[in-house]
Amino acid sequence: MSIYEQIVRGAADAIVVARSDGTIALWNPGAERMFGFTETEALGESLDLIVPEKYRERHWVGFREVMRTSQTHYGDQVLRVPAMKKDGSRVSIAFTVGLLKGGDGQVEEIFAIMRDETEAFTTQKALRDRVKELEHALEEAKAKG
Repeated sequence: MSIYEQIVRGAADAIVVARSDGTIALWNPGAERMFGFTETEALGESLDLIVPEKYRERHWVGFREVMRTSQTHYGDQVLRVPAMKKDGSRVSIAFTVGLLKGGDGQVEEIFAIMRDETEAFTTQKALRDRVKELEHALEEAKAKG
């Protein structure tokens, strides 16, 4: 096993590679842990496996644009989106993407390295909600004089 295969297999984060048609070509053990699908279940399947239905149209518009232009506008940005697990539950993920290009410079595959940030997302949302609640209470107190 090459050093690269050992890294992909040993990474705690999910690493997923998709072909230009959006089918899954690589699914590491981290992806299996995060999403619940085995490698056998995921390989050859569409990325719809983990993209919630509500977000699929937007996902595919962006995916097709990357494949058409061989460029991503995200560079080294960390993206945060909801994803879907095998049991149908949602997970909040943070991820980066990279392009795998052929000799002609065209994108052949795209990879994502993903991390589950559900707990952090839930905590941040609760804090934002609490701040709004306190701001509202402060406004009401000021209005009462």
